Amino acid sequence: MTATINLRRIGRSELVTPPLILGGNVFGWTADRAASFAVLDAFVAGGGKVIDTADVYSAWAEGHKGGESETVIGEWLRQRGKRDDVIITTKVAMLPIDGVQGLKPAHIVKAVEGSLKRLGTDYIDLYLAHRDDPDTEQADVAETFDRLVKEGKVRTIGASNFTADRLASAVEGQEGKGQARYQALQNQYNLLERDEYEGAVQDYCVAHDIGMTPYYGLASGYLTGKYRKPEDAKGARAGAVGKYLEGNGPRVLEALDAVAAAHEASLAQVALAWIAAQPGIAAPIASATSVTQVEDLLGAIHLHLTPEDLSRLDKASKAGVTA
Repeated sequence: MTATINLRRIGRSELVTPPLILGGNVFGWTADRAASFAVLDAFVAGGGKVIDTADVYSAWAEGHKGGESETVIGEWLRQRGKRDDVIITTKVAMLPIDGVQGLKPAHIVKAVEGSLKRLGTDYIDLYLAHRDDPDTEQADVAETFDRLVKEGKVRTIGASNFTADRLASAVEGQEGKGQARYQALQNQYNLLERDEYEGAVQDYCVAHDIGMTPYYGLASGYLTGKYRKPEDAKGARAGAVGKYLEGNGPRVLEALDAVAAAHEASLAQVALAWIAAQPGIAAPIASATSVTQVEDLLGAIHLHLTPEDLSRLDKASKAGVTA
């Protein structure tokens, strides 16, 4: 008998998600087409629903130009016939088009058409401003997004990497004109990186029903427990996880070890379940390059931490931190 999955609404939108979103940044990059298809198959088979990507994934890799992740997802959607069974999130602002980035209306219009083509779909479920653009009037951005929603090319809109002040001014402007408003926010958030959400951003999201779908939920893999000593952090991960080896990193891993043992769960499952239990969270994002990894991550959907578990992790996360 399959356990019931608790679905959460993303903001005030019609979109609902289990408490885990699959990150697509690795598709077409560290996960080739075959591996990506296998991960996507396993995610959906295990009860997953929301797949997150961006037009810029993976422009940073040598020989890539961006759009690789969307292309792989689009091919999977066509081959598997799963478009109506999943929610696709993608983003605009970071991929240059004709040398232009950001949220200028003309750029958004070009970008959304590119994303729709690569994804092989005529609509995007959740379209995010990948980062703020202080050089473009928020009213112009809002008008463009609202038009995309009215045209049916986008169902819901959201923001990513926004401060509380900029999120508030954007949403207030959208609501004041009766336009489609940001229903989701995607900032960094995990047991070791809490500043980009907790405080003013979290307060605003909770008060205004904006669903937070944080990225880097596993702190670049550190919170899986794979990187406990300096020699463990090699290659591409060295810079990303090396900073966690000092400070609160070891304390947090110790707390994760204890909670994971009590629940017969993995550290990754506990770390993601902790995020999912925080106020304002719709679902954390995590990526996987293998079926084994995604099946482990899916365990977080059914893991319910006790108040004592949450307190223990919170204390370890904040240990030694001064305001």
